[in-house]
Amino acid sequence: MFIAMCLIFIGYRCLQEFPLFVAANRDEFFARETRQAHHWGNGVIAGRDGRAGGTWLGIGPNSRFAAITNRRGSPPKEGLRSRGELTANFLHGSMSAHDYAQSIALQSQDYAGFNLLVGDASTLYYLANDKHAAPTRLAPGYYGLSNGVLDEPWPKVSKGKQRFQELASHPSSLTTDRLIELMDDREKAPDHELPSTGLSLALERRLSSAFIQNEKGASEDVLGVQDYGTLCSTALLFTREGERRFHERNYDAQGRPTQSHFFHLTAD
Repeated sequence: MFIAMCLIFIGYRCLQEFPLFVAANRDEFFARETRQAHHWGNGVIAGRDGRAGGTWLGIGPNSRFAAITNRRGSPPKEGLRSRGELTANFLHGSMSAHDYAQSIALQSQDYAGFNLLVGDASTLYYLANDKHAAPTRLAPGYYGLSNGVLDEPWPKVSKGKQRFQELASHPSSLTTDRLIELMDDREKAPDHELPSTGLSLALERRLSSAFIQNEKGASEDVLGVQDYGTLCSTALLFTREGERRFHERNYDAQGRPTQSHFFHLTAD
């Protein structure tokens, strides 16, 4: 069963002080090798998938930003390329967000299902590799993305987006710490609000919170997976002066914070 999850909230050109700010969770099997956020060289900062070498979210030179989530209901197939390279290649590259998204749309079927975000503080594109894959330039606004399409109203997306906007309504107190705290919401959605995506009710229930708690003692026959949950939360703030603040908090298999990593970059 393939259920890799992530959750991302984006404020794009909504606040004069912060033209781009992001809060995100990465959910994965704890056994999967992962490197925490670090400098890759050439101005790239991101966590790194130890198996395939790509990343789920990062920043690069010239205020480049990229993030990706898997699409629910898109099982991996043999011979497909790693989706993590889509973000890494953009961060390391020099193509505009528009040209890069267009180029990926032409080869999108080489990958299992994904939602891709690429851009910077002034331009942001979204691409989903469905059968009509075409990049969309996003208008200024607030966005939520999990493993459906952009702004699909799953409970965790709708609830989290509302709380994200409420936090942004007080820009003077908007910090990476508060964005990280926003993502530590472990309350599950009521059954009547759960989406129907082909998973069992027990698994839909377990995955419905913004922060996915590893339920180690749960029956694998019922839930389908064990030793799975939120590995890290990430917050990004891009300021109008061109500064970028990157904060990642890591968690162990019991959902306890273990380490935090902070990066503060001045204008390019």
